[in-house]
Amino acid sequence: MGEVFDGIEDDSLEVKEECPIKQVDLTVPKTDDPTMPAVTFRMWVLGVAACVILSFVNQFFWYRKMPLTVSSISAQIAVVPIGHFMAKVLPKDAFFKGTRFEFTMNPGPFNIKEHVLITIFANSGAGTVYAAHILSAVRLYYKRSLTFLPAFIVMLTTQVLGFGWAGLFRKYLVEPGEMWWPSNLVQVALFRALHEKEKRPEGGMTRTQFFLIVLICSFAYCVFPGYFFVMITSFSWVCWIAPKSVLVHQLGSGLQGLGIGSFGIDWATISSYLGSPLASPWFATANVAVGFFLIMYVMTPITYWFNVYDAKTFPIYSNGLYTTNGSEYDILSIINSNFHLDRDTYAQMGPVHLSTFFAMTYGLGFATLGATLVHVLLFSGRDLWKQSKSAFGEKTKIDIHTKLMKKYKKVPMWWFLVILVVNIGLIMFTCEYYNESLQLPWWGVLLACAIAVFFTLPIGIIYATTNQMPGLNIITEYVIGYMYPERPVANMCFKVYGYISMSQGLTFLADFKLGHYMKIPPRSMFMAQVVGTILAVIVYTGTAWWLMETIPHLCDTSMLPKDSPWTCPMDHVFFDASVIWGLVGPRRIFGDLGEYGNINWFFLGGAIAPLLVWLAHKAFPNQNWIRLIHMPVLLGATSMMPPASAVSFTSWIIVGFLSGYVVFKYKPDMWKRYNYVLSGGLDAGTAFMTVLLFLALGATQIQWWGNNGEGCPLASCPTAKGIAVDGCPVFS
Repeated sequence: MGEVFDGIEDDSLEVKEECPIKQVDLTVPKTDDPTMPAVTFRMWVLGVAACVILSFVNQFFWYRKMPLTVSSISAQIAVVPIGHFMAKVLPKDAFFKGTRFEFTMNPGPFNIKEHVLITIFANSGAGTVYAAHILSAVRLYYKRSLTFLPAFIVMLTTQVLGFGWAGLFRKYLVEPGEMWWPSNLVQVALFRALHEKEKRPEGGMTRTQFFLIVLICSFAYCVFPGYFFVMITSFSWVCWIAPKSVLVHQLGSGLQGLGIGSFGIDWATISSYLGSPLASPWFATANVAVGFFLIMYVMTPITYWFNVYDAKTFPIYSNGLYTTNGSEYDILSIINSNFHLDRDTYAQMGPVHLSTFFAMTYGLGFATLGATLVHVLLFSGRDLWKQSKSAFGEKTKIDIHTKLMKKYKKVPMWWFLVILVVNIGLIMFTCEYYNESLQLPWWGVLLACAIAVFFTLPIGIIYATTNQMPGLNIITEYVIGYMYPERPVANMCFKVYGYISMSQGLTFLADFKLGHYMKIPPRSMFMAQVVGTILAVIVYTGTAWWLMETIPHLCDTSMLPKDSPWTCPMDHVFFDASVIWGLVGPRRIFGDLGEYGNINWFFLGGAIAPLLVWLAHKAFPNQNWIRLIHMPVLLGATSMMPPASAVSFTSWIIVGFLSGYVVFKYKPDMWKRYNYVLSGGLDAGTAFMTVLLFLALGATQIQWWGNNGEGCPLASCPTAKGIAVDGCPVFS
């Protein structure tokens, strides 16, 4: 006999009471109270406030030398006492009694479901809008004008377009228990710690007590790496062995070199680029560790010291663009009045050169793309086929959480499709009407959308199971760079519509999964996501525009004071990419007119790598560890380098090993109770103190040797004979 939900008998459901993923089984409750109110007055007030504040703070800090991303966990913690206070003081009388609009400002105690929706609002303001890079690149680096309206439309449509992809793939990436989205477990554990009453274990402490202790300790400790002793963010002691040796500095620097022996005892350094290591499953952490080791300690030294692509003429680790003699390339000199490449000037200046490490990271991006498609086809193809059949009514197994969510009305597919169609139409109109500013033709919009929808499922599977998301930025740049060369803004727009719309879609799916775990009505989730996203874009755009108008020489390191915090490292990487792929074009760098053509072989190597793992798994089926070799994660381990540096990876891997392997294996009860709560406490304490330090002290620091940096000034020096760079020795 099938299960009955809302009076409808469903014979297609075969309920599996246990979750297929152990971490989920240990963390997520298997109960639900459908009568608990989720959409309340308190939710609207606190949710909107959290969204606006986080959007402003994150965009404000985005341009700084050390970008700070305040996660939604900070808001998740901060709203708890406010929510309980509102539950005590707000009137409980009902308004519009007896009508369909009846509501009360205070439906009872502050509950976990409205808390989840507040956090969904906060998630919309956590991070930044990637399309803001276009504003920065055009106005601050290329020194060209861009009016507010097309900029705002690009920002808005980039974010909202992802709803379309999320709607198309809910069946595959939210409902199956195997799609577990590891980072969500941190928030689930926090919700439970903040709302559930638990008995204090003998000789231990409750999760709430543990969280408060971690929060206070993290808050207090953060003042040291943030103000008193900045050196511990990258403790590169190897450089001290030979203060005048370029080689030693290259080996030891955690910020500009290989980072041998370098480590950081600062949570912001550890979690800034790869997220919390406590949320990463051990097999994914191990793949990142192996990938980082092979790339940083095998590939990079070999290519550098064998002088591949004149590697010694440039820094060993850099995202800069250089001339043949190792000096920085004057990009503005090769742009004509139409904002296209000035071919004559480019011929005089000579080709753009990359550091060999930077060139190889692009190659690894090529390899990751090929590995992603082949890996998903080989290892997840059968499951995808089963899910496809279940979408047409065939019998399928569902886990307990999917069973419980059957009680609520789903979001109709046509809601997503309307958003998708309207957005694509608005994007095409904007790109055609403002073509002089945006450069992207209508067919480019459709092609970008096709790439996004094609890759959302395979990349979503990897992200939902490993907490690592391979990027599409390189392939989007590559495609439009060949098809529509010498137009940097068109390249940037194509990238954000082809890559960021997919990334945003996965963010929405992750939020849907959080609601799935916490049993939030899907339509309420959808409402919070849409409103929060639109509100966040308004604040992000306004903040970015305000900073560009008020801060002199924002992002221009040649004009800023030496100690200025407004150096915009993330925007600089984006600008360099627009030069490589948009202005100059891939043909002049990676094609028949460029010197980096052999990098294209990485596409083939990446596609072959998962096939070798699959063949090994078939040959030795009893060796379970072979199946855990995840080539997309391994090859894409260093995709955030640059701007991420070696010290972030070494510290992240150490913490991930201790949590995901040592504690999970030998102290499973301790891991179950405290692991994700620890992650949330560290996030929140670090964020609160970082914001407080900025508001109280700005960019000031105590002047002493502990705040003089890591002490590896020669790490960025070239070692080729006769190359002269300020502050560096000249080799003969």
